[in-house]
Amino acid sequence: MKYGPDISTVASMIGDPARTNMLMALMSGCQLPAAELAREAGVTASTASAHLSKLEANGLIKGTRDGRFRHFQIANLDVADAVEALIIVAGRVGHMRTRFGPRDEAMRHARTCYDHLAGRLAVDLFAHWVSLRVLRWRDDAVHLTGVGERFLGRHGIDVEALTDKKRPLCRTCMDWSERRSHLGGSLGAAILAHVVDKRWAAREPDSRVVRFGPVGERKFTSWYRELA
Repeated sequence: MKYGPDISTVASMIGDPARTNMLMALMSGCQLPAAELAREAGVTASTASAHLSKLEANGLIKGTRDGRFRHFQIANLDVADAVEALIIVAGRVGHMRTRFGPRDEAMRHARTCYDHLAGRLAVDLFAHWVSLRVLRWRDDAVHLTGVGERFLGRHGIDVEALTDKKRPLCRTCMDWSERRSHLGGSLGAAILAHVVDKRWAAREPDSRVVRFGPVGERKFTSWYRELA
């Protein structure tokens, strides 16, 4: 029996190698111009324009005009979640595009997952916050506790403002490199913003890598382990 949404069209949009490379580049959470996405896809400007039109028409990306140029970004969190889930599946069954190198190790250590932090450090933060009761599992979902709200408030993260957003405060996201959960939702996004504001780390240009220096990493890990 055929019923419900037809996923074949969306799947075919993601399944094209050039469009996949474009979507992976946009998983940095940044807006990128068409010319840069053409380079990422390894195609000409005219071919890239056709791919981008298809992705936009099918709700996977959205474009904005800046003078003569258009910039593109992932359309919404649902799309980012779908791409991240496919990364996990591809990695599990061994569909790796290149041999591992220094950039891969940097990605595994700390990277963006659309608008929040992923990688080893993010997984470690999540595990510590569950053990320290900053976060609590309830009904198969993660919730911020009173202890967590007070802790974040002391560090200038306004939880009340985050709960007003049109997305969950806390949600789990399966980390493709660690195969364990890290923290997404509006709180996950706020933590990445906090890390960058404190200059503990910087988002690497043209990459999903979040680069921590030795001092910044020590300060970050001390911060999220503070209650221990």
